[in-house]
Amino acid sequence: MITSVLVANRGEIACRVFRTCHAWGIRTVAVHSDADANALHARVADAAVRLPGAAPADTYLRGDLIVKAAVAAGADAVHPGYGFLSENADFARAVRDAGLVWIGPPPEAIEVMASKTRAKELMGVAPLTDATDVTEADLPVLVKAAAGGGGRGMRVVRHLADLDAELTAARAEATSAFGDGEVFVEPYLENGRHVEVQILADTHGTVWTLGTRDCSLQRRHQKVIEESPAPGLTPELTAELHDLAVRAARAVDYVGAGTVEFLVADGRAHFLEMNTRLQVEHPVTEAVFGIDLVALQLRIAEGHALDTDPPHPHGHAVEARLYAEDPANGWAPQTGRLHRLTVPDGIRLDTGYTDGDDIGVHYDSMLAKAVAHAPTRAEAVRRLAGALDRAVIHGPVTNRDLLVRSLRHDEFTSGHMDTGFYDRHLTDLTRSTPDPLAPLAAALADASTHAGRFGGGWRNLPSQPQVKRYAVAGEEHEVRYHHTRTGLTAEGVHVVQADPDLVVLETDGVQRRYAIARYGDHIHVNTTRLTALPRFPDPTTQHAPGSLLAPMPGTVVRIAEGLTEGTAVQAGQPLLWLEAMKMEHKITAPVTGRLTAIPVAPGRQVEVGTLLAVVEGDAD
Repeated sequence: MITSVLVANRGEIACRVFRTCHAWGIRTVAVHSDADANALHARVADAAVRLPGAAPADTYLRGDLIVKAAVAAGADAVHPGYGFLSENADFARAVRDAGLVWIGPPPEAIEVMASKTRAKELMGVAPLTDATDVTEADLPVLVKAAAGGGGRGMRVVRHLADLDAELTAARAEATSAFGDGEVFVEPYLENGRHVEVQILADTHGTVWTLGTRDCSLQRRHQKVIEESPAPGLTPELTAELHDLAVRAARAVDYVGAGTVEFLVADGRAHFLEMNTRLQVEHPVTEAVFGIDLVALQLRIAEGHALDTDPPHPHGHAVEARLYAEDPANGWAPQTGRLHRLTVPDGIRLDTGYTDGDDIGVHYDSMLAKAVAHAPTRAEAVRRLAGALDRAVIHGPVTNRDLLVRSLRHDEFTSGHMDTGFYDRHLTDLTRSTPDPLAPLAAALADASTHAGRFGGGWRNLPSQPQVKRYAVAGEEHEVRYHHTRTGLTAEGVHVVQADPDLVVLETDGVQRRYAIARYGDHIHVNTTRLTALPRFPDPTTQHAPGSLLAPMPGTVVRIAEGLTEGTAVQAGQPLLWLEAMKMEHKITAPVTGRLTAIPVAPGRQVEVGTLLAVVEGDAD
């Protein structure tokens, strides 16, 4: 019987596994890098072990250190979570060789299925295209990491001239995320649906298929919204997907939880890969089937048999991934203090953060997963959209608006979405539409604070209005108001109440309440995030025209070949690449002109706003 589990992972999934272990009376052990010394997963575990001697981004790839930590902490089992070493057969063997229970599939199954190329061959899928043989007729193609997932090491190539650069970027990203830089090229099927089947297998020959999941809403090949069951599949197609999933599991004598992924196009199922681990989106399956997949993983690892048939599904579940990222800044990952994160009752929230935690630069920027379950799809989608709309999220900029608008989009609510959803709709879904009264509410709340502190501020004679400036979603807003004998006033609006934490405004007979929370220069007004701007710009922060500033903290990983000061560049030409949160971000020339400065070099760590390069545009 398992008595103590070390989770060879971090963040949300480590906390998720610990929650089940604690409910089962199992002692828990966390591992952490120096950057994660105060992370939530390290705090909630019964014991925590520091992983020494490695850069934060690579620490959780050090299987030798993790096995040593498990032995030192007295753990008798290891759960790999997802990502990092979860699909590394050598790590699974090392855990077993140390006399520990591996809560996962046999290393041999991992070895076959962790390589997407070998998995496709096993399932009888047509041979993959070798990168050197790609021609214009083959386009578009998808460059894909042979190991791992989560969108890392994936690139769509539509122009042959871009292939070499995308291969280089994919290899670098795959190496950083999985410790394996192998990539391959396959045909890219436009506008299919990403559908997957959750499987669970024991050591007694039973294999469960637990419905289907649709994960078609993806950005940068990373899933954004997932649901179960996948809508609109015929019973025949669902049966075919289940049969193929069981065939994949039995082909490698699979044990434990796993996911078989498909692309569904023109009513046909195309095998993509098998993930030999728990998926990020597993909560929607748990909600529909009323099960705890981690608990079942533990039972299987202890040798228990599954029932002959899985439980019956009930209702529909939808999950949205909340990320700290800025749509107004190229979706750059965001860092900083997460002051508050709450969702309405009835919504499951899986997260690796709690109020007051810092979001760092070294890892994925996912803050949480929000899950709604209801009797029907329409009810589950409406419930999740409403909950996210009312969620309190104080801290860095997030993708909350994208999630809410996606869930309410006609194409999604009708169930007719595909993997091209964001290619078609991302611009509209991220168009800035902040509440026009939010800046005024922030200004009035601030003014009420000062009025209370300094005893008013009104004058007997008419005076010029007070002026404040705010940045909202990358745009500047200026508001004006007056201090009067009767209180604060603003043109076109009746100020019903103005307190430091609550402002009530009335327009056209309708009153609206604005909850205010301030953290330094950042103000949250209901769901709108604002930044207070100084009355006069600081001249020391000004940069020369054409300056390219780091959009996020990260590391310069490489500079385009042959690029030096004085080089002529074209608009959109890649200049350098930053790595942040396990993803590479391309910095391109904003205009056609000449590179006049590039003060950084590969390996340099930069903060937000660091000058990376200067491009002077050609004169008209």
